[in-house]
Amino acid sequence: MKKFSIMAVTACLVLLLSACGGSDGDSAKDDTCPVKVGFVTDMGGIDDRSFNQGSWEGVQQFAKDNKLDKSCYTYLESKTEADYTTNLSTLADDGYDIVIAAGYLFIDSMGDVAAQYPDTKFLIIDGVVEAENVESAVFAANESSYLAGMAAALEAKEQGSNDVGFIGGMEGEVIGAFQAGFEQGALDANPDVIVHVDYVGSYDDAGKATTLAAKQYDAGVKVIFHAAGNAGNGVIKEAQTRSEAGDIVYVVGVDKDQYDTGKYGDDDKSVILTSALKRVDVATYDAAKAVMDDKFEAGVTTYTLKENGVGIPEKNPNLSDSIKKALDKAIADIKDGTITVNEKPVIANGSSKSPKAK
Repeated sequence: MKKFSIMAVTACLVLLLSACGGSDGDSAKDDTCPVKVGFVTDMGGIDDRSFNQGSWEGVQQFAKDNKLDKSCYTYLESKTEADYTTNLSTLADDGYDIVIAAGYLFIDSMGDVAAQYPDTKFLIIDGVVEAENVESAVFAANESSYLAGMAAALEAKEQGSNDVGFIGGMEGEVIGAFQAGFEQGALDANPDVIVHVDYVGSYDDAGKATTLAAKQYDAGVKVIFHAAGNAGNGVIKEAQTRSEAGDIVYVVGVDKDQYDTGKYGDDDKSVILTSALKRVDVATYDAAKAVMDDKFEAGVTTYTLKENGVGIPEKNPNLSDSIKKALDKAIADIKDGTITVNEKPVIANGSSKSPKAK
């Protein structure tokens, strides 16, 4: 995990002033609540079984480990982007010591709210806000996505196919890194791979994701990697429907281990081949603990494969031994710098081609 301080001198002055005069967050601390943690979801909802849920689970685990009363932590759900500023401000007004937001779409609203509440600490996940009271947690998602691409291409090849798919939520730098890693990993595993790419245009339209997944599976894709938040559940649903009917296809989950989410039938099978983990739970846990211990630092914290901030689950029941062996080697090669993973994709939305064809 690499930490880069932003506006370090100003941050030190703020900490000194806080130590002398206290803050709204400090005044809320007592024996029941040594720290108050507030969390704001993106539009996928708290139970998206992906990004939001994983972030909230980190807060819940922190609360459990530190025996916090339920009054010490809470979440607010965002239904639209218009809710971002309101939800962040509400938690700051209510005296929460740290307010956490899930996703780069919060960049503008958190920048505005953090300036209005200088005594409140903030954490943004997957985005960077330069302020003395904001920590920005970013992840080398391209590295875990490289593993996803390798797993998908090797599994497809074992099934006699060169076709794999990527379905993203919204186009942009963050999801583009997922796509870039996936493309590179798939190509390194199978030089003849064809990658099909589609974007939902949101993180909560599971119906459209189902339609896109059906299109890709109909085109011969055997494994789809989704990086689409709650919308990705539509991809999983389509894979379950087909697999239950005897057409076995797979999905690579995202952000958290989605194996249980992908279960179908009576014999505990799952359509989840593996999952590209982004340890957002670690980021929320670490930030909450830092505030409680008075060790909060503004700046950018980067979680990489080397520090196990990204990766794949320890258990992957659907992966063959040969694929597991290939992934283990790739993990070692990324960690020691033998493999450098791309951050920018080469295949356009709505197209399918070999990543070699630039």
